Amino acid sequence: MPDAPLAPIAWPSAVRLIESKYPPIDLFEDLADPEDWELLAAAEAKTNPRIAETIGNLDLVPVERRVSGPGASYVMAPFTHCSPDRPGRFHDGHFGAYYAAKTFETAIAEVTYHQAQRLLDTRDEPGWISDIRELVGAVKAKLVDIRAEGFDALLAPDDYAPSQAFARQHRDAGKDGVVYPSVRNLGGECIAAFWPDVVEKPVQGRHFRYHWDGARVDMIHELTLDGSGQVFRLKV
Repeated sequence: MPDAPLAPIAWPSAVRLIESKYPPIDLFEDLADPEDWELLAAAEAKTNPRIAETIGNLDLVPVERRVSGPGASYVMAPFTHCSPDRPGRFHDGHFGAYYAAKTFETAIAEVTYHQAQRLLDTRDEPGWISDIRELVGAVKAKLVDIRAEGFDALLAPDDYAPSQAFARQHRDAGKDGVVYPSVRNLGGECIAAFWPDVVEKPVQGRHFRYHWDGARVDMIHELTLDGSGQVFRLKV
């Protein structure tokens, strides 16, 4: 495998899609200094025993790499709530990653693929299922670039062991993340940030609902207050 260079990435509106059932976390959205989060969480735990479950493991993010204020929950949560039970291509669950796509189409292709795998495992009945929210934020960073030829082992459809080891090696070496070609959307590009402060805090965009046909996510419905949202059929 060739050495991967660093490349400057400047995407003004990278897209991340998450399930709407996860609300913002008050501690991260507050303007309190991240250095004080452990003390604030300990104090609140005296009256709210579930606070630790809500916040996750703060020890996984060094103080100097934490972000706070409006939108911070969306960036912090992938790092404080990571788990070996939920690994990804460039994180093994012992450390987290913030994934985003350069375009909405690529984000949909990536997320619906993984949603379909989960639904196949649970054998859910066909129908309209999870609601998701769109997060839009800028990415301006120097990331390890594997978009050139020679990195096929890191882009295997279902084997994440090589890419997780690659991510750990570069994360430990002080790199901020990886930019890579989408495996689920030909021509698309994605990033995996190793720390919350690598990306700008995103703003919430649109809401959608998936439709599961028993084998794949085949449609998404844009949810609007007046009910006029369109239904989009996804390519096979």
